[in-house]
This record gives sequence, structure tokens and C-alpha cells, in this order.
Amino acid sequence: MNLHPFSIHGTVYGTLLNFRREHALWAPRMHEAPYKAPPQAPVLYIKTANTFTPAGRPIALPGDVHEVEVAASLGLVAGEGGCIAAAVLLNDVAIAHESYYRPPVKYRCVDGFLGVGDSVRALDDTAALAALVLELRVNGVMRQHTALADLVRDAATLWADVNAFQSLRPGDVLMVGTDCLADGSRPRAKAGDSVEITATGFSPLVNHFVQEPPDAGPPPVGRAPERGSQHAPAPSVGVTSS
Repeated sequence: MNLHPFSIHGTVYGTLLNFRREHALWAPRMHEAPYKAPPQAPVLYIKTANTFTPAGRPIALPGDVHEVEVAASLGLVAGEGGCIAAAVLLNDVAIAHESYYRPPVKYRCVDGFLGVGDSVRALDDTAALAALVLELRVNGVMRQHTALADLVRDAATLWADVNAFQSLRPGDVLMVGTDCLADGSRPRAKAGDSVEITATGFSPLVNHFVQEPPDAGPPPVGRAPERGSQHAPAPSVGVTSS
């Protein structure tokens, strides 16, 4: 195991519909409006810099949100020359929502809504990732196994397909995706819960969830966010989304 300390200093991209089970569940709807055909390229979204929460730090739920989806993912970290240099465990947190056609920023990019492992594992061969299984536990209880053998696009293929239309710069992170449960949902967490994500060769990623007061409101202009990311180091790159 070759681990190195890590904090995000680039853009984080999430990938939708990249696990076979969820892709199959959505397949009947892919011919409906607005697109009327299955996606031909990876479907991406952005986790903005305000979402980054280091391992061991709390993730705060807004006062009017009492439960969120949690999802284990593996982030591929870009190195020099556009190659995959390393991988990191991630907890992709979101407020439950129905549509994947236009992933709403307000449900995915809430302050603190991305748990980030505190170390990366150097990668010499992405083929070995096919044997990797991510395990997600809530309060010590196993809630989900995510096998990377079930990816629609494996790590190398996803990386190549994304780089075909945009450049991933050193420090950028591309999530391989998150899997759903058998019923199409994802595990849930609420205030007071502890979520742990583990995989062979990685340090465990643990975040506790807390509740903000209902009247907390948005963070004041010019100050650090007052939610789960308040303890996170300031990112060194701006991230925008459309």
C-alpha cells in the first residue's frame, strides 16, 4: 500500500449512470424527453469547492434537511501529462432528488457535501481497480458493497472518454460514479450518524453528520462556510458550475 497525504486542489467531477444496475434501471426512460436516446458520452456533474470536507470532520445538514443520500465512490486524481496518478476515497453526499437529466446544483453542492479521504493511493495500473470493492457502513452497520467490476465504463475507459472532450489538469479528480441499491435508492444518513467508507489499500474515510439550527441561514459574505466544510483547508482553485 503506497499512500500519500491528500487535499483537493483542483476540480472534482462526478459521473452519473456508470454502474450497470442503475444504468439498467434507467434504460427504459432514456428514450423519453428531453434527450430521447441513451447518453453517448459520460454524464458529468461538478462538486464545487465549498463541498469539500476532510476525513474525520463533521458534515452539517441544513436546518430544513433531516436526511441525505450517502454514496461511496473512488476519485481518480489527475497527474502530469493527463494521466491517472492516484485514487482517493470519496463520500458523495446529496439531498435526494428524482431527475438525472439536469442534476440540480442545489441538491449536490451544499456546503460540506463531499467527504474526502485524507490520503491517496498511487496507481501504476488502473486494471487492478476492477477487483476493488468499496464498503459503506452507517453507525458500524454494513449498508452497501460497491464493486468496481460493475462499472459501465471502467476507470481507464471513463478517463479516456472524458479527456476526449475536456482536459483534466493535475490535481483534478474524476469520480468513477456511485452505485444504487437494488431498489434504485442510495443509503441514507441523518444527524448523529457516522458514515465509514473502506476499501483494501486505502485509509478509512469517516465523517459524522450533525444538524444545523433551522435559522442558520447562508454563510456571511467574505467568511468561510459555516457548515461541514468550515474546517476544510481553503481550496487553491475556483470551481464553477452551470
